[in-house]
Amino acid sequence: MLDYRIHTFLKLCDTMNYHKTAELLHMTQPAVTHHIHFLENEYGCKLFTYDGKILKKTKEAYKLESYARSAKYNEDVLKNQIKEKPLIELRIGATKTIGEYVIAENVKSFFDTDNYTLNLIVDNTEHLLFLLEHNKLDFAIIEGFFDKEKYNYALYKEEPFVGICSKNHPFAQKNVSFEDIFKETLIVREKGSGTREIFEQILYENNFTLDSFKKKICISSFEIIKKLLLAEKSISFVYESVANSDSNLSYFTIDNNTITREFNYVYLKNTDAKEIISLFENKMGINQK
Repeated sequence: MLDYRIHTFLKLCDTMNYHKTAELLHMTQPAVTHHIHFLENEYGCKLFTYDGKILKKTKEAYKLESYARSAKYNEDVLKNQIKEKPLIELRIGATKTIGEYVIAENVKSFFDTDNYTLNLIVDNTEHLLFLLEHNKLDFAIIEGFFDKEKYNYALYKEEPFVGICSKNHPFAQKNVSFEDIFKETLIVREKGSGTREIFEQILYENNFTLDSFKKKICISSFEIIKKLLLAEKSISFVYESVANSDSNLSYFTIDNNTITREFNYVYLKNTDAKEIISLFENKMGINQK
């Protein structure tokens, strides 16, 4: 069982505010301070410092936080095992491309057996990593960038990243230049999404930004993006799975570049989440790496 002061520490890591932590835990602020001082004495280091009025974690606090979140995950898994629940629940996160266009069909396999249940959350990369750290997910399948030093990960698959437009667009099935695409209206996903981060990285590597476009529209839904691509003279950049989901859409390339990116399983270090991933792969009929 985790020491109750570790729970206080984790809540303070979330809020970075002693007063708010005390309110959320129904404690007094001096009690929160006492818990943190106890841990600092126990580990022989400072965990938090102030930069003016801003509370900041020390490098030792980041290490303890990583360990504590993994320990909390393992403790919760153990509790569920001891309860001998009749159903094995898989708590999975997936970015929107993966959740809606890559694994959607396979999810139906969870209806075929009585001993498994599935909790699937489809959201952007930023929010999924937040849920992972707060023990709301066993693992996430991420299409975007993440801190490979902070999390464990394993390759799910590689997927081409392509320019997309309607079949009637002048770019359809063509190779174009960066200067050509900047004259178009770009539809891009919201901040925090893997698709957007990857496209911004591609632009950065070629010394451009989203501001290079004549006009850009931000939309979080792939279905709305596809409808606008078909109705308006506009372009977007997505994974091949999204482009293949509608026969009225077409590809284009930029400067003859073929761009491929990874989809990865991402999970907390020092946990048994890899076993949950294996269960997921077996149930979905995925070839394991």
